Amino acid sequence: MTAPANQPPRLPISVIVPAYNAAATLSRALDSIYAQTCLPTEIILVDDASPDNTWDVIQAFCIRNGDPPIKSLRLNRNGGPAAARNAGWEIASQDFLAFLDADDAWHPRKLELQYRWLVEHSEVMLCGHRCIVAANELPVPEAPDVVPVRFYGLSSFFVGNRLSTPSVMLRRQLKERFTPGKRYSEDYLLWVQIVAHHGPAAFIDLPLAFLFKPRYGAAGLSADLWRMYRGELDSYARLRRSGILGPLQWLAVVAWSWAKFALRAGGHLFSKTVAPVAE
Repeated sequence: MTAPANQPPRLPISVIVPAYNAAATLSRALDSIYAQTCLPTEIILVDDASPDNTWDVIQAFCIRNGDPPIKSLRLNRNGGPAAARNAGWEIASQDFLAFLDADDAWHPRKLELQYRWLVEHSEVMLCGHRCIVAANELPVPEAPDVVPVRFYGLSSFFVGNRLSTPSVMLRRQLKERFTPGKRYSEDYLLWVQIVAHHGPAAFIDLPLAFLFKPRYGAAGLSADLWRMYRGELDSYARLRRSGILGPLQWLAVVAWSWAKFALRAGGHLFSKTVAPVAE
C-alpha cells in the first residue's frame, strides 16, 4: 500500500483492541500503534460495556486521530475478551489481524517485522513473539532485520500456552474464532484449535510486546489463579470432545495443569506471606 508523503507505509492489517475499564491505560496502547514504523490500515476499538469512561477516551481518540482510521464498537453487555475480539474480527477488512490488549503496548517495529515474515511464509496461519514485563516506562530494545524464529506444534501447546495474545498476528481467512462466553484460557483454546487444523505456530524470538503486569498474581483476569485453572481445564474438555485430545493425552495434560496450578498458587502464597529480607 502507498502511504501519504512523509507518512509510514500502510500494511493490510486490522488491529483489534478490546477494552474494559481501560480509561487509564488505553492511550498508552494506542500511542504504541501510532508509533509503528509501518502502520495498520485500520484500528478497531471495542468497548466491552465498560462502567468507567473508556468509551469517552475512545471517542476523544477518534476525533484526534483519523489516519489510520479507527472503527469503534460499544457492546451493550459485557461479554469478556473473547466476545470483544470476535466483534472486532467480524468487522475487520484486512488480510491480517493483530490483537493488542488495552493495558499493553508494542515495540515500534512489531507490525513491520511480523507482517514481513508472514508474507514470506504463506503456509503459516498463526504467529506470535516474545513479550516482556515492563515498568511504567516503555523499553525499546533493538530489533534486528533478520528475525529468529522457531515453531510450536500441537504437543508443545499441550505443555502450556506458547503465545500471549498481544503478540499474535494471524490471517483473517481463518474460520476459527474465540469461544463466545469463555473468559479464561479463551486465547489458548483458539491457538490450539488453529494449530490442530492448520499446522505449527511461528514464534519470533524478539520482545515486540510489553506487558505492564505479570501474567500471574497481578491485577485483572490473571489475578484469579483458580478461575484461570478452571478455564484451562474447560479448554482441555472442549479439545477432548472435538477429538483434538485423545483420552490418554487428556489425562496427561490435566495432571500437568494441576501441577502448574499448585506451583503458581504456592509461589503466589509465599510471596504474600514472606516479608523481604532487609539488606
